[in-house]
Amino acid sequence: MVVLVVATASDPASIGPAAAFLAMPGWSPGPPIPEGMESFTNGDVRLLKHERSIIAEDDLDNRWQAATGEAVTEVIFLSKHTAVSNRPALTVHPIGVPHLREDETPPQGGRPGWAALPNPRIGPWLRLMQKIAVDQGLVPEFEITLEATHHGPVTNTPTMFVEIDYQWIKDIRQQLWATAKVLWKGLGLDEGNTVGSWQGNSEKVLLGIGGGHYAPRHMDIVIKDGIWVGHLLSGYSLPMEVSPQGNGKSYSDVGGMWKHSIKVSYDATKAAFPGGQVIAHLDQNQQ
Repeated sequence: MVVLVVATASDPASIGPAAAFLAMPGWSPGPPIPEGMESFTNGDVRLLKHERSIIAEDDLDNRWQAATGEAVTEVIFLSKHTAVSNRPALTVHPIGVPHLREDETPPQGGRPGWAALPNPRIGPWLRLMQKIAVDQGLVPEFEITLEATHHGPVTNTPTMFVEIDYQWIKDIRQQLWATAKVLWKGLGLDEGNTVGSWQGNSEKVLLGIGGGHYAPRHMDIVIKDGIWVGHLLSGYSLPMEVSPQGNGKSYSDVGGMWKHSIKVSYDATKAAFPGGQVIAHLDQNQQ
């Protein structure tokens, strides 16, 4: 069984960290992929490079197994992050578009009403990213943060995105190295222990409900309490509709996809953390 790290040559913020990761020792050419993709292997880690948008290639975990016979246990995508502020960031988040109806077209990949299994590494890697960012001198210039659940592509195994936003940074090499170091250490390739491997115990797992896209109140709990991270549903992933006959004061009066969004995100989180205690953390602030 292998861990699949995915990068795209169409995005410098994806292929840059991948190149820095591949510059570390132990890599060799991976198995041939009939779809014209390039792969590399290091222990039980596989790095896959393709040419399309990072959100355009669905089912890469299943396709890898079909092409190589190797079962994929998790997927980690490397991608760019676009911030609204003039502050570079390093972020991590689960994926899915559980709030969309079947007749809606996801604007950034995924399948309407679907939430991927969240990768258990999200919480531990957020804390690892913060430590490495401090060690590499990226703080306070960089913001190290969670993001709410959003976009695709469709996957079938625990998944997360690691994103960088470097358009304002003075030295891009510093950020690429920091991102590669998170991957190197987090996946245990430094001959240490892997970071964020779920052991099936009864620890608490946060399911974030409400709040803004960067989930600051949920992140406070994750950092202070060392809790595991499941799906993070911001306000825009909880669309509510009040029927003309109702007044919005009763549970039955409020329609929309919010209930479905919570249910599928809970189910995916529960499946990704077998034996864990999924705890809902509510944030009514939408900023």
